Amino acid sequence: MDNLLPFAFICLTSFFTLTNPLGTMPVFLSMTQGMGDEERAHIVRRATVISFFILLGFTVGGQLLFRLFGISANGFRIAAGFIILKIGFDMLQAKYSNTKLKDEEVRVYADDISVTPLSIPMLCGPGAIANGIMLMEDASTWELKITLVASIAVIYTLTYFVLRFSSKLDRYIGETGNNVMMRLMGLILMVIAVECFVSGIKPVFIEIIQAGNLQAISHVIPQ
Repeated sequence: MDNLLPFAFICLTSFFTLTNPLGTMPVFLSMTQGMGDEERAHIVRRATVISFFILLGFTVGGQLLFRLFGISANGFRIAAGFIILKIGFDMLQAKYSNTKLKDEEVRVYADDISVTPLSIPMLCGPGAIANGIMLMEDASTWELKITLVASIAVIYTLTYFVLRFSSKLDRYIGETGNNVMMRLMGLILMVIAVECFVSGIKPVFIEIIQAGNLQAISHVIPQ
């Protein structure tokens, strides 16, 4: 129980900032401009369900990918730290989304934006996938694994409600409030990225130092 609450907090905060429903909200409103309320609800429901299962699949199957491609967990943590740091830096500058659509692209996506670009890469991008794989690696017990899966479900449920009522939230929060929240979440995300990078590079340095010490001892002790 001592590890469960801090782990749940890390899962919820990191996934919320990486999923970034508040930052997706203005883009979603622009892409669904002129659509009816029921049509928007259908798109949001489909997008969040697809995002949940994609992220869950990568989170659960991450260890298989490590073995398949011969990737070390520490190397993945270092790479994930860089990815999350970049996302956090963009959020710190109140950049809502890296996905920019032209008017003609919006018309093409209007029939079905729930898969692309709403689900992938907006709600389930490389940062969220890397975070899920990394947290599953840290989840050493079944209680922590269940907490991780439950956190993903909670975040996408919350994302559904944020986007479902995005038109009302946009009026209440406003651009200034959205920018303030975006910068705050970006700062939190950058701290998580640094922790991720350090936890990945620390064992690598320890192995290098230990290997150097063993080599020095082998030169001192005669065979």
